[in-house]
Amino acid sequence: MAPWLPTKEEKYGVAVWNFPRTSEHHLPLQIGETVHILQASEGWYRGYSLRNRAARGIFPASLIHLKGAVVERRGVEESVVPAEMPMVQEITTTLREWATIWKQLYVAGQTERYRQVKRMMYELMERRSQLLSGTLPKDELLQLKKEVTGKIDYGNKILALDLVVRDKDENILDPDRTSIISLFQAHKKAAQTITQRIQEETSPQQSALGCSTRLAASPSHSLYLCVRNFVCNIGEEAQLFMALYDPGEQRMISENYVIRWASTGVPQDIELLNNLKAVFTDLGSKDLKREKLFLVCQIIRVGRMDLRETYSRKLSTGLRRPFGISVMDITDITKGKCESDEDKQHFIPVHLTAADNDFLHNMIRKAVEGKDINHKGQGFWVSLKMLWGDLSQVRKDHPHLVDRSTVVARKLGYPEVIMPGKQDGGLDHPWMVSGGPCVGLRGAVLQSGPGLTDRAVPPGDVRNDIYLTLVQGEFDKGNKKTQKNVEVTVCVCDESGSVVQNVIYHGAGDKPASEYRSVVYYQQRHQRWMETVKIAVPIEDVHKTHLRFTFRHRSSSDSKDKSERIFSMAFVKLMRPDGTTLRDGEHDLVLYKGDSRKLEDASAYLTLPSTRHLSEPKLLSGSSFRMSGGASGLTVSARDSFQISTLVCSTKLTQNVDLLGLLKWRSKPSLLSGNLQKLMNVDGGEVIKFLQDTLDALFSIMMENSDTDVYDTLVFDALVFIVGLVADRKFQHFNAVLEAYIRQHFSATLAYKKLISVLTQYVDQASRGEPCEPLTRTFKALEYVFKFIVRSRHLYAQLYEGKETAEFQHSLQRFFLSLNQLMKSPLEGPTLLSQGAALKYLPSILEDVFGIFDSSALGALLRDFIGNLPPQRLLKQKLQSLTDIVNSKIFQSYECRELLLQTTVPILQELIENGEEEDACIELLSNILEVLYKAQKRAEELRVKHSAGEGRQKDRGDAELVKVKKHIQLILERLLHTVNRRVIVLDRENTLRSHYVACMAAILSQLDKDHYSSYIKAFPSRPELMDFLMETFILFKDLIGKTVYPSDWMVMNMVQNREFLRAINQFAATLTEMFLSNSSFELQLWNNYFHLAVAFLTQDSLQLENFSQAKRNSILAKYGDMRATIGASIRDMWYNLGHRKIEFIPGMVGPILEMTLVPELELRKSTIPIFFDMMLCEYQLTESFSRFEDEILRKLDSEVEGGRGDEQYKQLFESILLSCCQRHPELAKPGENFVALVTGLLERLLDYRAVMNDENKTYSMSCTVNLLNFYKEIDRQAMYIRYLYKLKDLHVSYENYTEGAYTLLLHARLLKWSDEANTAPMQGLHSPSLHTQRQLKEALYNQIIDYFDQGKMWEEAIHICKELAEQYETEVFDYEMLSDILQREAKFYEKILKVLRPSPDYFAVGYYGQGFPTFLRNKVFIYRGKEYERREDFEMRLLSPFPNAEKLKSTSPPGQDITGSPGQYIQCFTVQPVEEAKVRFKDRSIPEQITNFYKANHVQKFSYSRPFKKGPKDPDNEFATMWIERTTFVTAYPLPGILRWFAVTSTTVTIISPLENAIETMMRTNEKIMSEINRHQNDPSLPVNPLSMLLNGIVDPAVMGGFAKYETAFFQESYLQEHPEDKGNIEKLKDLIAWQIPLLAEGIRIHGRKVTEDLRPFHERMEQCFVQLRAKVESQYGVREMVCFEDRRSGRPRSMAWGSDWDRLSHAGDSTEATPTPKPAPRTSESEDRRTERKENRSSTLFGYRRQDPRLSISELPEPKEERQRLSRNMSESSLGSSDGKQPPPSRDGTGAQPSTAGLSLSPTGFGGRVKSASKAPPLPRKISPTVYETFLEQSDAATGGKASTSPTADGNKGLKSPPPPPPKSKRMSQL
Repeated sequence: MAPWLPTKEEKYGVAVWNFPRTSEHHLPLQIGETVHILQASEGWYRGYSLRNRAARGIFPASLIHLKGAVVERRGVEESVVPAEMPMVQEITTTLREWATIWKQLYVAGQTERYRQVKRMMYELMERRSQLLSGTLPKDELLQLKKEVTGKIDYGNKILALDLVVRDKDENILDPDRTSIISLFQAHKKAAQTITQRIQEETSPQQSALGCSTRLAASPSHSLYLCVRNFVCNIGEEAQLFMALYDPGEQRMISENYVIRWASTGVPQDIELLNNLKAVFTDLGSKDLKREKLFLVCQIIRVGRMDLRETYSRKLSTGLRRPFGISVMDITDITKGKCESDEDKQHFIPVHLTAADNDFLHNMIRKAVEGKDINHKGQGFWVSLKMLWGDLSQVRKDHPHLVDRSTVVARKLGYPEVIMPGKQDGGLDHPWMVSGGPCVGLRGAVLQSGPGLTDRAVPPGDVRNDIYLTLVQGEFDKGNKKTQKNVEVTVCVCDESGSVVQNVIYHGAGDKPASEYRSVVYYQQRHQRWMETVKIAVPIEDVHKTHLRFTFRHRSSSDSKDKSERIFSMAFVKLMRPDGTTLRDGEHDLVLYKGDSRKLEDASAYLTLPSTRHLSEPKLLSGSSFRMSGGASGLTVSARDSFQISTLVCSTKLTQNVDLLGLLKWRSKPSLLSGNLQKLMNVDGGEVIKFLQDTLDALFSIMMENSDTDVYDTLVFDALVFIVGLVADRKFQHFNAVLEAYIRQHFSATLAYKKLISVLTQYVDQASRGEPCEPLTRTFKALEYVFKFIVRSRHLYAQLYEGKETAEFQHSLQRFFLSLNQLMKSPLEGPTLLSQGAALKYLPSILEDVFGIFDSSALGALLRDFIGNLPPQRLLKQKLQSLTDIVNSKIFQSYECRELLLQTTVPILQELIENGEEEDACIELLSNILEVLYKAQKRAEELRVKHSAGEGRQKDRGDAELVKVKKHIQLILERLLHTVNRRVIVLDRENTLRSHYVACMAAILSQLDKDHYSSYIKAFPSRPELMDFLMETFILFKDLIGKTVYPSDWMVMNMVQNREFLRAINQFAATLTEMFLSNSSFELQLWNNYFHLAVAFLTQDSLQLENFSQAKRNSILAKYGDMRATIGASIRDMWYNLGHRKIEFIPGMVGPILEMTLVPELELRKSTIPIFFDMMLCEYQLTESFSRFEDEILRKLDSEVEGGRGDEQYKQLFESILLSCCQRHPELAKPGENFVALVTGLLERLLDYRAVMNDENKTYSMSCTVNLLNFYKEIDRQAMYIRYLYKLKDLHVSYENYTEGAYTLLLHARLLKWSDEANTAPMQGLHSPSLHTQRQLKEALYNQIIDYFDQGKMWEEAIHICKELAEQYETEVFDYEMLSDILQREAKFYEKILKVLRPSPDYFAVGYYGQGFPTFLRNKVFIYRGKEYERREDFEMRLLSPFPNAEKLKSTSPPGQDITGSPGQYIQCFTVQPVEEAKVRFKDRSIPEQITNFYKANHVQKFSYSRPFKKGPKDPDNEFATMWIERTTFVTAYPLPGILRWFAVTSTTVTIISPLENAIETMMRTNEKIMSEINRHQNDPSLPVNPLSMLLNGIVDPAVMGGFAKYETAFFQESYLQEHPEDKGNIEKLKDLIAWQIPLLAEGIRIHGRKVTEDLRPFHERMEQCFVQLRAKVESQYGVREMVCFEDRRSGRPRSMAWGSDWDRLSHAGDSTEATPTPKPAPRTSESEDRRTERKENRSSTLFGYRRQDPRLSISELPEPKEERQRLSRNMSESSLGSSDGKQPPPSRDGTGAQPSTAGLSLSPTGFGGRVKSASKAPPLPRKISPTVYETFLEQSDAATGGKASTSPTADGNKGLKSPPPPPPKSKRMSQL
């Protein structure tokens, strides 16, 4: 293979395919994973994933998509940075982080959030592609960045990721280059923005509000319109007028955009095809807030009168006729509720006129309220987009949309911001540098008409537009038969009547015309046009022009039309006689009649009135006016009327007389004072409209009267009034206009003297306490007054080369001194208001005066300005003023800052200590810290920049740095302690607390070692220093534990941690230096330090392993791992303690343990040795380390349970401490024991934690038991009890009430029946009121009884009841409680006998393989199943926690290949409980309900039988070679117990021979027959079916031949010769066979009594088979007889417990030969006799019965449980039971006499009997099993494949005679 060579270009790539690891050298990769490539060789790369830099490997080059990257080298190490724009990198990182969470959401089933994240990720990917394309214009790129960052921040918030803070350009803020205050403000702002966004997403109202807020931020807006297509069948030329319409005001608010459409269906100007673009500009924020806004198009066709008329006759043409309208609601687009996109097309249908009398304006009004119409596809396709900014801004930002060809349609009115135009020139005066005041210069204008107050004109824009609207008219038909078709013609005429050419505009995008013709409505008396045109007359011609309206009737016939003449005329002049323009609004014009030529003669009508007035008499209508020169007169039309509306948008024309008088003040100087005073009463809008002209006039007055001060005050007040208007909220956007005027147009060089003189005069007057009403207004205008002053002085100095500088400074100083004198005044009322205004507005002038004054002088003046104010006067205003001063330029000057801080800091200190005006204090302090931070950074940069340059520059940087540090020192010494104490005092919920903490961190961030050193030394005494350190440690710990910032403010938290760490280390040095020696040692202070340091190290925000890889890398790169730093400090500080260490044991054990548990390897290695140091320290003093041991065991439990600690920690703890102990011989042995103890506990705790949160609590219970046993062994009672209750709660939650009771019993056994106080801490509900051990034990016993009752363990509950009863009876003598407990006990006895209790199954479960936890690995457990739980269900429950485990099919123990493998293997099979012998049940007749309990409970041994073949195979008789391997398991504790399972402690295996197996089988068969007999004797209602099947399977040789196989296998001479040792067992087997006959006989007797007639043939056949079987058995093995006895007690089934002595039972029949006279039966009591009488029908032969649930059969064929279920189903068929309730007479003598002793043997079946014909009584078996019936069935099925075998044995002597042939199988089954 080729060598591996370092890559040069191929450095960075992304995996495009998954690459699994198939070799140890491979690096596994997933799609999207980024890799750093180091080497390459033949199609392979070597490198590492950026997710895990530690793992390196090789991977195919074909799976990697290479990307550009920048390689950064640090020594031999290299790192790659993607060569992409930062925004693309951020999107990529975000997508990777979101993808992980996205998958988690899918797994968690959070469908809605999953889809939301998916949608956001797709949007981000789309935006990323757009960014990578590199084709976006600058404006769209910026907009896209804002959109992307908004989506990222929103997504991070809803996914609970960290908040990202950005600057104004959407770049992520670098915490190393940003102050903490700025970071805090940025976090706050970002959080508010995102919260608002989320509220908008969830609430439509909030969404609208947020959008309107964003829109209001821009004063001017534009709407871009692009007409994509217009489809409409008109048939003639058309004019399309598109405009914006407000339905609330029912008027157009913009100019019309005119499109002339040809009859061919395209624009008349073919160049406009696909280029019909317009932009509606000047829209203000109020326009966007309109309730509704529509885009409206009026369609006017140009042609003949009626479209239906044909051209067969000559028709008049060129008529403008209504055709239709289109409307579209654009409110959502303008308000930003829906996204506007220039590529999205909207369809606007056309509403056609229904009749000739439909006015277009009325149609529009109806359409905006109407519903959808059938437009038949006719309409417009348009694109719309909102653009922010005025026209120049729009052209700059969107050059691809708005270019020079785009039509601009302006709003009818002004925009909000009006910029002044260029100077036209003016008079030259010695006091003017250039230009001068000239009335009529172009200036800033704002129209004050209704609804038109928010408007904007582009800079330098000069407007002189008059918008004329033809409103309506009413015309009499005169001498015509029908109403006239009136057409209005509008033209602009001069004084001579000549038409002014090309001054009328139909709309935007159209060429100017000389006249305008209205739309013609057919035969209407009342006409309503509402058509608007723009008239643009040159400014110099306005005073001599007028509008003329002529009216003419239009005919559809061309010939008639040409003969029509003007029938009426109206006019209106544009200028009024007083020099003002035509008023805005409607005008009712006078209509004149007369000769058509005279009507167009200006000289004939200009002298006549043009408008009607309300005061004019009606006679005017009929008057006629005679003209001079003999001209004929014009008559006023009496019956006609005509109204128009005008709107003047002019930058040079005013409609206010007073304002005009001021502007033309030279014409009437005598009225100047009055005009100046009247200016205050002029409407503000009108003044603002003529802002520049007004200001020019004012300064002209001031300068032309410079030798007198007559007008100075009036001009000053007028100037203040104007500036006050600009400051008004309504005109706030005119600030730029005023500033532009001062900067570019203002030229009064001497104005400053007069302005400052009047200003000082006002202040002096107020400081003397005299009333000065204008002063408050003056202060509001102070900023611009000073701008005028400074600008004037600058122009003067420029003109006269700096003359009179000293005088100017002196005048300014005099003003400040007057101001400072005003601040001293304690007066209330107007003086207080003036002081407040001075505080508010003085900072606004500092920027302008900064360069005029010396810094020190200005600083001193400002210091006195603030200082002169009485301390508690205007606090809030004072702080706000200081804040404004701090934010001004002057505070950056060291001298000013020095003086101001001396005043400011004490004020802040006092107010913060008292908690007064905290908002203002924090704001001021934040601003001071921000200024100091920037000054410090500038000084450091200057120092670094010139460190290698000239020494002078470096010295300058050092000097600046020293100055800044001096001020930081001042803040530190005066405010840090104050701020700290305030943070301690404030509540956690107080919103100011976080801001205070930010200020504290900001102070700390600017400190260096010298600051800390000086600060520590500044404390006057050690106690004060100690108090400060104590407070700081407590405060830091509190802030770390409960951070004041939200958890997603990651940057803020990390920056705060960085500063806290630096401070902690500085204070640690102070501790070592000043508080360590014997005389100065402070235990509490050191203790607080250690607790603080550990809290810092263990805080959540530093636990990097809990974060995503991206976040972890980001933190490490920016801040490093602070845990290692603080950990090293803690270690060093501990070792510094020396002999004082013992004072911190055991107090510091917990904190140190918490620190060592942090999962950082190096930290653990460096800090775990501290434990040994603690051990050694305590051992050297006390020769033990018990206190340390107790504490670490106690703390370890809570820490590991809380999630800390892992396997690595256990190994490190063990290895490090053992190695330390070995170096100290005296600690070797106790240290080793201690380590073993702790690691043992750790192992159990880790096991417990690993399964604690599993859904399946099975293994949690195991681990809990392991832990409580461990604590019991090491005698930690409190922990033992703690885990007892955890175990109890787990059991109760799973309804394991029995186990819960046993668990509580463990605690109860620890308590005494005494009145001693409880010592161990209690858990659970019992603790509050139970003070003594007796009370607690009694409460526990009652709880235990309840649990035993719920778990049906009444025998156990009875034991507890007896103990309680004894206490109540003999100790506390509480007979009432005794009565209650005895009643409960009685109920439990009753439940034992009457309530059904199914016996549980037991399962052996083995966990094999190294994949299991240690507490399960390669161990076998016995599980107690739940009621009615099948093995399949149990296995499913067992396997659920281990989905990858494999189930072993074999029941044999697995080999090493399984137990040592890394996988998981589970073995599960059913086992049988092995009952322990109960002496008290021996030889006694016991109800089976009692005995059954002990068969399945209190069991510690369990067996499992596995059959196998051995020896030569006998195909005819498999019993001869059927051996049994019986495995017996012994558990650690009996079941049930405190768990439902216990581990197996020992296992024994025994082999059972075929003969012994046969004996056991026969015993089980006999026991089952006996059980069935007893059941039927005691409950006659039981169905007979199970008994039928049992008996038939034994007596009918067709089923496996009965026990004939045993005879064939074991009773042959050949077998005895081969196995002489089995002679005794053969006799036992014969005896069992013999005893089966009487049992069968009794069973058949009962069967015959209960069988139905349908089954009678079946019974008869069974009897025939039994007769033959009986004859054979009795002849070969003797006769056994049963002895009947009466059940004198009850009819409950009973059972006999068998002894274990086989020989005694075997020889019971051999004791005597003769049969003596039997003893009489014992006398029963009277009560028993009465009970017997009541139950006379239940007297029967009693058979001992032991119930044993079916288990696995010998051949391990079908599950016996299935057979049992099948039997139980059959038992439920009560129809098979006998309907005859009578019992047949007993088969034996019922007198109760017993046979003689000689003939009696103790039967294993619990009945007396005789051995009649056998010469020697065979040995009796120990017990008879009830399962032989199933065994026979199973063996039959296995041998014959389900078919019954009827072949008799080969031996004719021992074989049975064939019974009568059985009925067909089908018939037998149907009978059953």
